[in-house]
Amino acid sequence: MSEPVLELVDACLAGDPRAAAGIIQRFNGRVFGLCLRMLGHRQDAEDMAQETFVRALGSLRRWDRTRPFEPWLLAIAANRCRTLLARRSRRPVATDLVEQVPEHRGDESAARQLAEELESALAGIRPDYRQAFCLFHEQHLSYEEIASICDRPLGTVKTWIHRARKDIAEHLLERGLVEAVSRDKGKRDAVRATSTAAG
Repeated sequence: MSEPVLELVDACLAGDPRAAAGIIQRFNGRVFGLCLRMLGHRQDAEDMAQETFVRALGSLRRWDRTRPFEPWLLAIAANRCRTLLARRSRRPVATDLVEQVPEHRGDESAARQLAEELESALAGIRPDYRQAFCLFHEQHLSYEEIASICDRPLGTVKTWIHRARKDIAEHLLERGLVEAVSRDKGKRDAVRATSTAAG
């Protein structure tokens, strides 16, 4: 881990409020981005990001200094999001209707449509698949780091990411965003488009 983060943590533990603000400023974008991808709702993501930092700053003494700080912080964010998703699953949720894909569109419109459909596809897959997919493609964490965050075996994480890509590819195929000569080639094209859009 870089020295500036260690210095921020030590200063925070010493009671310096500027250090806490520094940790939030340094990691807020990635924490919020993960929460938004997992939850699909900006207000919920803001709430969970805020809760993540409250919990992390209150638990700094329990952080293992031999391990990187950011995956530890993202694990807290992922856990907060999973808790909220579990609460959501126990109550009815209103869903937005996705507009039909227009048959003719320009490059800019196609890119926007692909991004919207990717969001829709991500919202429709299992939360654990979505979490692993976002940590890999957006946060650029390794399989090993994701396995640590999710507290799952490495093989499970690889399977989740593979299945997330497959589910998203199927969604893009069904929505007509990937035209395929054959279904297998279409899946490969969709996976390629998914990875590009997510990155």
